[in-house]
Amino acid sequence: MRLPSLTHLRCFDSAARHQSFTAAGEEIGLTQSAISKKVKELEVDLGFALFQRVGRGVVLTPAGAGLAADLAQNLGALRNTVQKAVAAGGGRSALRIAVLPTFANRWLIPRLPDFFARHPEIELNLSTRLQPFDFARDSFDLAIHYGRDNWPGARMVALFGEQMVPVAAPQLYADHALDDRASLPLVPLVHLDSRSGAWGDWFREAEVDGQPRQDGRYFDQYSMVIGAAVAGLGAAIVPFDMIAQELEAGTLKQLPGPGLRSNKQYYLVRPHGGAAEPVQQFEAWITRQLRQHPVGS
Repeated sequence: MRLPSLTHLRCFDSAARHQSFTAAGEEIGLTQSAISKKVKELEVDLGFALFQRVGRGVVLTPAGAGLAADLAQNLGALRNTVQKAVAAGGGRSALRIAVLPTFANRWLIPRLPDFFARHPEIELNLSTRLQPFDFARDSFDLAIHYGRDNWPGARMVALFGEQMVPVAAPQLYADHALDDRASLPLVPLVHLDSRSGAWGDWFREAEVDGQPRQDGRYFDQYSMVIGAAVAGLGAAIVPFDMIAQELEAGTLKQLPGPGLRSNKQYYLVRPHGGAAEPVQQFEAWITRQLRQHPVGS
């Protein structure tokens, strides 16, 4: 069959991600009606419906959802191919790295000036991925993973573990006299959805009488938990190495008590087999960073 135009596929990809023709138009720079027209033309080319209307919005049909999932991977691979070609044309290499957003913003990106100073010939493309994926289907060169050594079909290099510490904004700290951890059961808390038991674990480790409040604010990313703590919405328990800036600036204050060690680690992950030189250089660089600036130091 004749392949649909790349423009039609891009319009569908954006509309599928947003579940909205209007939002897709804003992303691509077209009107809502232009997006709708191109999606309809794509449906004619393919011979089946991609969306169905529900009220004033649209949702993917089962066939449309299947196409959207495969197309997202294929367009990502195409972007990666083009980026590598552009880099090669300028005498450089390009790496595509899957990252966790808080790790990228808090740990990796502040250190990247050193990497680029050492390796100006390598370009990096960072994209968010929260779960393990198949390197054969998703064209990443490397990934940062937090968890256990259980990524199938991949080589995993342990980077560091995680030490959680309790922190609060200075005003909240003062208002609740948090020098005395016995007052913690009365303090509003901030929680990470995926680790909602962290405060309970810390209470036991710190031998705090009582139970942590469960009626606090819940967020699904550490970056939001940290922001909420800085805003004074509650005390938070967060990875020590992700809040260096806030502790140094004084926008967060660490509560007295022990650190809480996780049984999981951060890993640098890549496909099994030989690695291209830029991949080896990035791996050597991140390992050097950890030797020079050990986590928790």
